Amino acid sequence: MKNKSNDYVISVLDSPLEVNGNDWNELLAAQSPDGTINPFMRHEYLAAMHQSGSATPETGWTPRFVTLWEGNTLAAACALYLKTHSYGEYVFDWAWANAYQQHGLDYYPKAVVATPFTPVPGARLLARSAQERLLLVQALLAWCGEEKLSSLHLLFASDDDVAACEEAGMLLRHTVQFHWQNKSPLTATANPARAEPVEGSPAAADPSTNSGRMEYSPGYRDFDDFLMSLSQEKRKKIRQERRKVAEAGITFRWSLGKDISNTDWDFFYRCYERTYYEHGNAPYLSRDFFQRMQDTMPENWLLFVAEHTAAGGERQPIATSLIAIGTQSDWATAINDTKNGPAAYGRYWGALARVDCLHFEACYYQPLAWCIEHGYQRFEGGAQGEHKMARALLPVKTTSAHWLAHPSFANAVERFLEREGAGVDNYLEDLERRSPFKATV
Repeated sequence: MKNKSNDYVISVLDSPLEVNGNDWNELLAAQSPDGTINPFMRHEYLAAMHQSGSATPETGWTPRFVTLWEGNTLAAACALYLKTHSYGEYVFDWAWANAYQQHGLDYYPKAVVATPFTPVPGARLLARSAQERLLLVQALLAWCGEEKLSSLHLLFASDDDVAACEEAGMLLRHTVQFHWQNKSPLTATANPARAEPVEGSPAAADPSTNSGRMEYSPGYRDFDDFLMSLSQEKRKKIRQERRKVAEAGITFRWSLGKDISNTDWDFFYRCYERTYYEHGNAPYLSRDFFQRMQDTMPENWLLFVAEHTAAGGERQPIATSLIAIGTQSDWATAINDTKNGPAAYGRYWGALARVDCLHFEACYYQPLAWCIEHGYQRFEGGAQGEHKMARALLPVKTTSAHWLAHPSFANAVERFLEREGAGVDNYLEDLERRSPFKATV
């Protein structure tokens, strides 16, 4: 499809390999003020999904990369997939599909703008400007109409994406994730205005600006400092869980980037695959996908290996967790303590043996301790999981945008989203009252 509008040309490509990787990644880096690159939108990541057979027409993910060009310059782009099911999305619309079926209508194929199998918020509409981002959304909607698709869904969007989608008339839907910050809220109290402002903050310079604001402490010195920010109950529970793992003879080692050996990558996949099969499912991602991660973007991966020490002193690996870490573009300036600071993302885990609390240690406590030691500001725990709050991962609202071609169904979904949105707000309020942090007096 090629349409000319306002001196722009829109091209819909059949593969991520048809997009120049450098052009894509440069556009991706421009989405963040500090140049922090979301690893899951890198061209290498999306290409690996395709080349490894993980996200292809055979698995229900048919790529259609939509690009906006000004001359020979890539002005905007997004990764769109035609879907024949709703697996691997983490924003659940099965009820919508069932309603279509009950009325004799086809919900599939539908269009999804997302990173396959990856519920991590971030920029989905890569653009040089707000105007070009809006043009890209409008092009998506026009193309979906011409293709007679039932719907368009843009998942785990950034704030800029949400603004463009809302301006284009799309419906917004909210879900909840749990993220950890390398700083404790100083207003974990029923009266936020009574919290002491952080030294050096705008609130400290002008106390009148502190009313009702959430203020934070500086980053933690170490894991014990982090524990001391929690309530006594939560602190005691975490120490008990860690003690159980240690008393079982489990120790951990970690490797980053190119230091992750081929043997460790193979062992990780063995654990990952086995854990999926134990839950009755085939793994979404193939060993070839992770080989491509090792080959093309090793700097984005951090691997923890749990080892059991036998009576004879021999150490045997029994579990792994693979963490993704954000990086910065070459031209980015050094960042300080911002919400867009360097982030780590809990992604995949697996075990060959059952040890009480091993999952919590491998997937939360080890990564959090690493983030504190290495100055990472945020750890995102992924989709769902209210239990993560006990580990100080706090609730965060995430947003997706939706368009349905059928007017009656669009109206019905809009009414549903209004009710669901009110429920999400009430849920967030309830979670915020259950903060794991000490109350500030």
